[in-house]
Amino acid sequence: MTAARLQRLRQVLEFRQPDLTIVTDNVHKSRNLSAIVRTADAAGIGTMYCAVADKDYKAFKGTAMGSHSWVSVQRCADVSAALRPLKAQGYQVLAAHLAADSVDYREVDYTRPTVVLLGAEKQGVSDAGCGLADTHITIPMRGMVQSYNVSVAAGIILAEAERQRQIAGLYSQRRLDDETYNKTLFEWAQPKISEYCRDQGLAYPPLAEDGELVDGLAWQNAVRDGTAPKFNG
Repeated sequence: MTAARLQRLRQVLEFRQPDLTIVTDNVHKSRNLSAIVRTADAAGIGTMYCAVADKDYKAFKGTAMGSHSWVSVQRCADVSAALRPLKAQGYQVLAAHLAADSVDYREVDYTRPTVVLLGAEKQGVSDAGCGLADTHITIPMRGMVQSYNVSVAAGIILAEAERQRQIAGLYSQRRLDDETYNKTLFEWAQPKISEYCRDQGLAYPPLAEDGELVDGLAWQNAVRDGTAPKFNG
């Protein structure tokens, strides 16, 4: 772990927006999901949710690379299971959906806790998703086609969300709580050790300022002796 690499990890975490997320509603093409993940990472989103069939999610995870290491993608059984807990936490749900009551995507306030709900290209957002949305948003179209590719739509909408949040100063200070920040930094800095700890039910060992373990040898001995602290979650 170089100092520059560690600084980059810290910088990215400083920009993370814990109250901005994406929910995809039956977006099943792996290339579209992967592109949305990359866009989410660029906008500072740390967690997003996919309501998609098991086989499609497995295919997507099988091709996951790059930015998938930086964004936690949670699979949900259906769109309601993804949206209801977020709504209970006070998130507004903005469904990218053309309807009689749709508003221009630039007219809504993205500085509020926000879910951007995206549907598959042909089917769009499902009836269940639309029913749980607080607002339907649309991107004005100036040509013959009626919609953007879903990953392109995600980029357009999140660019506006990023613009509003930048003006509001939401990228100017760290917004992750200490526990989430430190946990994520450890997982990014020490992916193999964090995976081992999760598999074995062990607590993450202390991380030094340089991104290495505070006393790696002592921790290895404790693991071997069975005295390493267990995860208490």
